[in-house]
Amino acid sequence: MTKAEIVSNIAEKSGMEKADVLRVVEDLMVEVKDALESGENVYLRGFGSFIIKTRAEKTGRNITKNTTIKIPAHNIPAFKPAKVFMDAVKTKVKVK
Repeated sequence: MTKAEIVSNIAEKSGMEKADVLRVVEDLMVEVKDALESGENVYLRGFGSFIIKTRAEKTGRNITKNTTIKIPAHNIPAFKPAKVFMDAVKTKVKVK
């Protein structure tokens, strides 16, 4: 599903204009991104949490030059779904 499909579905269900829904969806994404960039986690009850995970420093390989490189510790954004959300997906989506 794309952002355009999400906007269309919400506009259809709510009766709002697509432009207004698009603005709200984009503002939500900007707020989540800004919060994570400033070091804050975002918790959406019943949906999930956008959190910052720290990756430890590790040794990697540059296979083209056959050398080892040090990959420094860094933060990455992650999504952790709520239990209600995970349970709904587990029960309603068939295993392929």
